[in-house]
Amino acid sequence: MYRTLAQLVRDGLVEIVGVEPGGGPDRKRYAITQDGVTDLDRWLAEPEDPQPQLQTVLFTKVMLALTSGRSAESFLDAQRERHMAAMRTLTLARREAPSSQDSLLADYQLFHIEADLRWIDHAAARLAALADETGDEL
Repeated sequence: MYRTLAQLVRDGLVEIVGVEPGGGPDRKRYAITQDGVTDLDRWLAEPEDPQPQLQTVLFTKVMLALTSGRSAESFLDAQRERHMAAMRTLTLARREAPSSQDSLLADYQLFHIEADLRWIDHAAARLAALADETGDEL
């Protein structure tokens, strides 16, 4: 964690806003900088390329968007579009697959994307409840 904080300070994304004495080393308080806010907004707005086991990143982005007052709904809409585009590409590849092995690989990828899409729809339907729990807006 300290390494990550040091990198964020180095990159100008967070800054030290206070130092308080503690039982051990002094405790530093950090705050996000304007560059950090810009970077966070860019990262949250950028859909991830569909891939197996992506759920953790999708979940993290939804929760960060909600807790930081940004639109989780916009993120989920953009992510759904990215997944649908990938499905169209894979469906075409599966139809034109030169071998059963290639077709099976496309099916594997499609099934994972379908699972992500089900989760995206499920999360979108629960945004109001999630926002109530986190005390933030959609």
